[in-house]
Amino acid sequence: MAAYIPNYEQIKHSGHEAVYALSKKTVMIKTGEQAPDFNALNQDGKTISLADFKGKKVILYFYPKDMTPGCTAQACSLRDAEKSLKKAGYVVLGVSADTVKKHRQFADTYELPFDLLSDTDKSIIGLYGVWGKKKFMGREVEGILRTTFIINERGVIERIIDKVTTKTHAEQILEAV
Repeated sequence: MAAYIPNYEQIKHSGHEAVYALSKKTVMIKTGEQAPDFNALNQDGKTISLADFKGKKVILYFYPKDMTPGCTAQACSLRDAEKSLKKAGYVVLGVSADTVKKHRQFADTYELPFDLLSDTDKSIIGLYGVWGKKKFMGREVEGILRTTFIINERGVIERIIDKVTTKTHAEQILEAV
């Protein structure tokens, strides 16, 4: 029997394997809850786990797609504030459904000094409940909801920013902490 995956629904069962898809009704985790652990490959192909940062403060931000205007503005805002964020004790991790190769290109092109995690199967996106309906170019579509989780040293969600201002996102974070 397959393991239960939060925010996913079983869509097909074949023998001992179950295939899951993101449920249309994902539930975002809340402030005060323990941040779910995960493993993912970064832009260098290295496995990164949230548990690797135990005892550190983490900015975990979810964004729709590498190399797009809004996502680039957001990443560059965080890049430009790296010293201030480090001084405040934070490590930055970005997550999208892009591939490791695409993340490598994005990190190199914009000289991003933090890990970009590849979640092609959307398992982390599902764990954090950041998949849903949103407006894009005047249409309603399903996709990654641009969201940032500020996680304390004990692994607890201290703050959730779900109304992200891409060009000044680092300022939003520094004001929130």
